[in-house]
Amino acid sequence: MEDVAPALPPSVTLRLERPDGMLLATTNWAGERHGVVFAHGFGQTRQAWAASAEAIAAAGFPCVSFDARGHGESGWRGEEPYHFDPMAEDLAAIAATVGSKPVLVGASMGGLLGIAAQDRCGEPFGAMVLVDVTPRWETRGVERILGFMRAHPDGFASLDEASDAIAAYLPHRPGRKPPERLRALLVERGDGRLHWHWDPRLLGDLTPDIESHQPMLLDAVRRIRVPLLLVSGSESDIVSQATIAEFLGLAPHARHVVVPKATHMVAGDENGAFTRVVLEFLESLDEQGKA
Repeated sequence: MEDVAPALPPSVTLRLERPDGMLLATTNWAGERHGVVFAHGFGQTRQAWAASAEAIAAAGFPCVSFDARGHGESGWRGEEPYHFDPMAEDLAAIAATVGSKPVLVGASMGGLLGIAAQDRCGEPFGAMVLVDVTPRWETRGVERILGFMRAHPDGFASLDEASDAIAAYLPHRPGRKPPERLRALLVERGDGRLHWHWDPRLLGDLTPDIESHQPMLLDAVRRIRVPLLLVSGSESDIVSQATIAEFLGLAPHARHVVVPKATHMVAGDENGAFTRVVLEFLESLDEQGKA
């Protein structure tokens, strides 16, 4: 007999209101096992986790994936600046909605916010998966990403034009995003053009002093005691052998898994392999009784 894939529980879209009035958009799946919180990278939305979150929810884990402030369907700041600390506090607040000590799966910015939240917000996570991010990173790789994010300030005239830009940025990926998935990454503004679904003010508010957070993040990793997994892409230009070695020296109890053929966008490049690694980690926590 063929194996039958587990049924995916229904999801529900909710809004979590923060003390400053910010509304965070979440997608939630119910489950009987320990909770999982997905935190996306800079300039992404919760859609980045769609396939992985659905597979993990189908395995019985209650999951929450959310748009960080300034991203996707969550609120934007208007005239007020964005700051790193409130975004870490947002992540801790999301964790509190899932139950006791969920597992974080945080990519890039989401992983860094998770490190800060774990250190500053009462250890909201019972375990952590950091996806291609270490508390010190390779500046050249970050500049490549920011260069793409800055490259289209006037947006796009059509979905095809946006698709061309993504294909040029990610030449290693076969095919193109289908229109329905691509449309979720874009929003039409008053000029009638399609723009990325994140606030362009994030670039000016968060990126100029991004490396100033590194000493805090390095110190925070030293104090993390919960199970910790670093998943990196073999072709990443954001983490390197040096930054990984430094991270493992600061957190010697951490495990490290490399996903072959993946760049910094691990879940997007090799989603099946990435999801299997995360599921194996979650299952091991169940076996150890640590989550």
